[in-house]
Amino acid sequence: MNAIVNHIGELAEAGERMIERLRRKAFLPESRKGLNVRFGIAEAAQLLSCSTNRIRMAEDDGRLPAAPAGKNGRRLGYSVEEMLQMREVLGASPARAPLDIPAIIAVQNFKGGVGKSTVTCHLAHYFAVQGYRVLVVDCDSQATTTTLFGFNPHFNITREETLYPYLSIDPTQADLLYAVKSTPWPNVDLIPSNLELFDVEYELAAAGSDGQSVLAARFRKLKQGLADLARNYDVVLLDPPPALGTISLAVMQAANALLVPLAATTPDFCSTVQFLSMMDQVLQQLARAGIEVEYSFLRLICSKFDGNDPSHAMVRTIMEQSFGPALLPVPILESAEISHAAMRMMTIYELERPIGTPKTHKRCRANLDEAMGQIEQLVRQGWGRVEPACEEDVLYAA
Repeated sequence: MNAIVNHIGELAEAGERMIERLRRKAFLPESRKGLNVRFGIAEAAQLLSCSTNRIRMAEDDGRLPAAPAGKNGRRLGYSVEEMLQMREVLGASPARAPLDIPAIIAVQNFKGGVGKSTVTCHLAHYFAVQGYRVLVVDCDSQATTTTLFGFNPHFNITREETLYPYLSIDPTQADLLYAVKSTPWPNVDLIPSNLELFDVEYELAAAGSDGQSVLAARFRKLKQGLADLARNYDVVLLDPPPALGTISLAVMQAANALLVPLAATTPDFCSTVQFLSMMDQVLQQLARAGIEVEYSFLRLICSKFDGNDPSHAMVRTIMEQSFGPALLPVPILESAEISHAAMRMMTIYELERPIGTPKTHKRCRANLDEAMGQIEQLVRQGWGRVEPACEEDVLYAA
């Protein structure tokens, strides 16, 4: 190989070292990602759909411990663990009923740069804040989602900790339990990825004339493995590669719902139309091969939307005219707060305090809550649930 080709490897190694430096700077001294976010009593009451008085009464009668106080005597707020305990004590858990089918949502688009991994991580943390049990499965060998959860795919994750031992031509694992890792969120688990997961694509491509049957077997295997694992969760989020390959096809078949993020630009719109057309053809081919795919919902969500950009508004109008109700009405707004959080390998839901101005942070958080809440409503509709009324509304109506 010539010097320029050799230089590619050197650039990759330099980049990996920098990622590790950023990770060590962003996380705890022992290079573990922490979670220090806390909720004040008013926000806790809103999340639990109850009054602040009800929380205080539960603390007074000993059913709940009081929120810890700082040196100045002021309450520090409730941790995520304490919020989960409060949900149990106050009967405010949103968990699905035993007979409800877990939502297995693929967040997919073959167009890169649409915020697929960012949407996946924010959606996972939104569901976590709401009290759901969440599993995130990083199926992309680029491993952006794995990185955002605090793991360095190059230094911290081996091939044996990814989906590879389960999906390879010569599997060494019979189920997916081996790959599940805890995250800083007590109700969110992760199956990580790294670059070596791409070996699955090579192996199946080299399967020769028997490749079709091997491929079909891998599709069914991933679907079964995720279905078995999903029994312990309410929501499973799948982050597949941004390309049409073996793993992407397996993810499409394993999911029971599909979320397609797309940015408000003409190239993204055109690319997404091509993605939908290609997906339609592939799903028809899978059906002819006896591999059925069924989704409880399919929605597109506009990401990185700048309301002050006339071109974004124009493209969004085109999306609305083209996709109708399949396009979720609330887009994810472009925000410097999201970008700044990503630099710290975090989501908005993990920030202890605003990075920019409090106004910018509040606007960004409110938009994400509303946008992510649309998907939550679709999940709950699939379970046949009606959202409980707020306690104050019930009292007012009486």
